[in-house]
Formats: sequence, structure tokens, C-alpha cells
Amino acid sequence: MNISRENIDELNAVLKIQVTAEDYSEKVNTVLKDYAKKARIDGFRPGKVPFGMIKKMYGKAVLVEEVNKIILDGINSHIREEKLNILGEPLPKEDEQANIDWDTQTDFEFAFELGLAPNIEIKLSKRDKINYYKIAVDEEMRSSFIENQTRRLGEFVIVDTIEDAEMVKGKLEQLDAEGAVLEGGAAAEEATISVDTIKDEEIAKQFVGGKVEDIIDFDLKKAFPNDSEIAAMLRIEKDQVAGIEGNFRFTVAEIKRFVSAEINQEFYDKLYGEGVVNSEEEHNAKVDEEISQNLSKDSDYKLAIDVKEKLVKKFKFDLPEEFLKRWLLMVNEGKFTKEQIDEEFPLFADDMKWQLIKDTIIKEKEIKVEEKDILELAKEMTAQQFAYYGMMNLTDEQLEQYSKEILKNKEEVKKMYERIYEDKVNETVKNLIKVEEKEISKDEFGKFFEKK
Repeated sequence: MNISRENIDELNAVLKIQVTAEDYSEKVNTVLKDYAKKARIDGFRPGKVPFGMIKKMYGKAVLVEEVNKIILDGINSHIREEKLNILGEPLPKEDEQANIDWDTQTDFEFAFELGLAPNIEIKLSKRDKINYYKIAVDEEMRSSFIENQTRRLGEFVIVDTIEDAEMVKGKLEQLDAEGAVLEGGAAAEEATISVDTIKDEEIAKQFVGGKVEDIIDFDLKKAFPNDSEIAAMLRIEKDQVAGIEGNFRFTVAEIKRFVSAEINQEFYDKLYGEGVVNSEEEHNAKVDEEISQNLSKDSDYKLAIDVKEKLVKKFKFDLPEEFLKRWLLMVNEGKFTKEQIDEEFPLFADDMKWQLIKDTIIKEKEIKVEEKDILELAKEMTAQQFAYYGMMNLTDEQLEQYSKEILKNKEEVKKMYERIYEDKVNETVKNLIKVEEKEISKDEFGKFFEKK
């Protein structure tokens, strides 16, 4: 096999590959002999089919497959050995590709286009400035956050009377046309109904003011149009709900009301650990700190967008645009038209330029992502998941144990690597340039993301 490369310009090249019979004959014969051993053809014992017949039946297909393997290996080897930084994938150069007669030809020549990545020089200094927008914590955010805390640590308590959002337990029985309990009808000894989830306003009013042992007759499907809710209430399969008709009788057995936690020392201790917070002032300070930490993720996201925009605009370099457009059309065959790709290409080009800038910074600054970085991110993601359900005080050992479940997902781990690399590149850029912090309101921050 002979491979030669012709550089058209700094961003485009053509790779020519010549394959002779010497390159593939032995491999083709080996595959065909293996076919002959396994072939089962009427009139021949297994393994006794004449080689000539096997070659006639499968020779062309095997030849094509083996030549394609040689071409692919040759391209990859050339790119690796010549340390070429290519964009996209090699494309067959159709205007230089002669028609192939696989029945008679023994030597073949193929041509492929390569899109080459440009050489980029990254120079940044404190003369390069960017804003970091810190979102100010206001009273509305603080009140909402504390309300969520009290609800998270709240509980259901038994009460005497149904109001508008109680959780009511009782016996649910299907009635017949005359209003009597239907023998053998659908029923549940301990059904649970949240009054505020009843969809029909008139039926909801029937429950309000009710007490233990009160009886309420109502149209179950009118109250809960969702078959899944009814199936869960009656503990039956969803497909069984369709056959249920008529009214149901609910006999109240227990009434519970959700009560948010009272803000006191016990509340502080449950949230942060015993003695960590001891007053309203300390609690407010802790709340502001937590809100600021949460908001910093939005600020970091905005900074990442601005860093990308600034660097793509600052470092001017060209891409092999026509090659990339042809490549995008090929890999998205049937999904996008040439006109659509032309229209969307500027956005794609900016993303590719940013990737090349990041790759250059990663290489020059020797940025690495290690297993400990992945584990720490997995623990952070785990802590956020548990915090959502009010579990704030997991030990590091517990976080690590649950994090290992995330790390079993290879696709998720790949995304984590990409995220950490991006974070480290942004942090590197922040240290190289001048970052000016500006405090703004949440509403002002939101305007950055309004569609123009």
C-alpha cells in the first residue's frame, strides 16, 4: 500500500491511497478458507464445498470488505504518524475517484479529502477584561428559601376537620345505581385522597368541613380524570379502570394536615447540625450564603458564555468551511438540507473554534482531568440530588458510596470529563485576564437571557 498527501492549502489536503493485490490477497484467501470450513450448501458435506465455488459466491464481498479495512487502517496510521490535527472525518474525493470494477481490477486507487485544523496562538493578559456578574440576594429570595426549608422539615399532623389541602384516609367503595354499596365492586379499605388534588370544584366542596366517620358520595372519575390516580387509589391495574363506572362512597377514617416546621433552635439544629446556628441573624446569614452559592452557578454559566464569546472574537482564524459543510451534510444525511447547513454553519463554526481554542489552552497549560476530579463532581451531583429531598447532612463516605452508581454510567462519565475540562479552561482564562465583579439584581441578570 502506498499513501501520499497533497496539501492544497493550510486547511485542506488530499490523501491518495494505492492498494495492490499484494496488500489484500492473503487476507481475502484466509477469510474465504474460513467460509469454506463453515459453509453448508446442499449437495456437499460440511467443510467440503469447493474453494472455487466459495470464491465465486463470496469473493467480491470479502474483497470489498478487506480493501475497506486496509484503507481505514492506512488513513488512521497516516494521521497518527504525521500527527495531523484533522477536523471532521476524511471524505471520499468523488471527482478524483474512478469507477471500480471489483470483478476484474486487482489494483485500486482512492482519494480522500482532509480538513486540517489551523494553528492557533493563544495570548492573554490583564489587558483583556471581562465582567463577572454576581446576583444580589434580596428579601424575596431569602423568604422563599426559608419557606422551602420549613416545608422540607414539616410534617403531617392529625386534625379534626377537613379544610382545603388535607390528606384524608378512609374506606372507598363503589356504589350501584340505587346508591347502595355494590357487592363485589371496586373498593379499597385504606384509600388516600389529597383534597387539593380533586379536579372537580363541587366535589372538593363536599369534602370541606368533613370529620372522621363522615360519609361522602361522589363521582370518582369526575374527581380524578387520570386513570393512573384511580388505579393507585384502588390498588388495581390501570387497564382495569376503564370498566369502572358510577359513584363511590368514601368513609372518613383519618384527617391529616401538612404543617410547616416552626423556626426555632430545633429547626436550626436539624438543618445545620447541633449548635451551628443559634439565632435568627445567624440563620439569615447562613441562608444568604447558601443562596449565593446556588446563584454562583448561574454567574459561572454566564461567565463561561462570555469567555467563549470573547475568545472566539479575539482570536481570528479560518476553518476549512466548504469541507466542513460537505462533512456535515454527509454525517447528517437525510436530516438537514444543504441550505439548512449553510444557514446554521456560523453557529457550528463558533462552537468548533471554541473547541480548538480550548484544546490549545489544555495542551499549552497541561490541563488534566484526574479520577479524583470525576469523583468529586459525582459527589457534588449526589449531594445536590439528596438536598432536593431535604437530606443535607450526608457523610463523605455516604456521598462516595452513592457516587459510584453515577460512575457506572460511561456516557455520564464522558459528560463529566467534558464539563470539568471546560471548567478548568475557564478558571485558567480567569487567572490570565482581568475579571471585574459586578453585583446586579436577579431581574437585571435575567435580561441577559431574554430573546432579542
